[in-house]
Amino acid sequence: MNVESRRAPARPIVLAATLGLAAACWAATASLMGGMDMGITTRPGAFGFFVAVWVTMMAAMMLPGAAPAVARHARMTGKVRAALPFAGSYLAIWALVGVVAYGLDRPHGSLAAGAVVIAAGAYEFTPVKRHFRRRCREDVGSGLGFGLCCVGSSIGLMAMLVALDVMSLFWMSVVTILACAQKLLPARAAIDVPLALALIGLGFVIVIAPPLIPGLTPPAM
Repeated sequence: MNVESRRAPARPIVLAATLGLAAACWAATASLMGGMDMGITTRPGAFGFFVAVWVTMMAAMMLPGAAPAVARHARMTGKVRAALPFAGSYLAIWALVGVVAYGLDRPHGSLAAGAVVIAAGAYEFTPVKRHFRRRCREDVGSGLGFGLCCVGSSIGLMAMLVALDVMSLFWMSVVTILACAQKLLPARAAIDVPLALALIGLGFVIVIAPPLIPGLTPPAM
C-alpha cells in the first residue's frame, strides 16, 4: 500500500516537470537561434555553440514525446527522482547524434537537401523504422535504451531537419510534431503512408523548384 501511494503522484509530477522543461527549452532555443535562420545555407557555427544549441533543441523537441516513458519509469521505480537519470541518459544519446551531425554537415544546395528529404520519406517505409517506432512505445529499462530506439525511429526526420535548416524554428516545429505523434500514437497505414509520400513529394519539389519552399534559400541581396 505504501509503495502504491508513493507511485500514485509520481506520474503527474514527472509529466508536468518534463513538459515544463521542454517548454523552457523551446524559449531558450528561440533565443539562441535568433538571426541564424538562413535556409540551406545555414552553417552550424563553432562546435561548442552548436552542441549547446543542439542539446537545448533536443530537450525541446524530444522530451514532449518521451514524457510518458519518463513518467512510467518513475512510477515503476516508485521514485520521482529516477526520472532525472532516465531523461538525462535519453538526451545524452541525442547529444551524440548532434556530434555526428556536426561532423557530417557540409555546405550543400537544394539538390542535396531534396535528396535527404526523399530518403527520409523512403525510410518511413522500412522494417527498421517500424521496429524502432514500435520499441519507442514499449517499456524500456533505461534512458539509453529508450534513446537508441527513438533515434532509430526518428533519424530520418532529424536528417531532414539538418539538411533543410537546423536553425529553423519552422522545420524544428514540423519535425517535433511528427516525431511526437509517432512516439505516442500507434502506427496506422492510412496516416503513415500518405505522410511518407508527402515527404518524398516535398523532396522532389525541393530538387525541382526550390523557390516554392518559403525560407529554403536566403533572399538575394
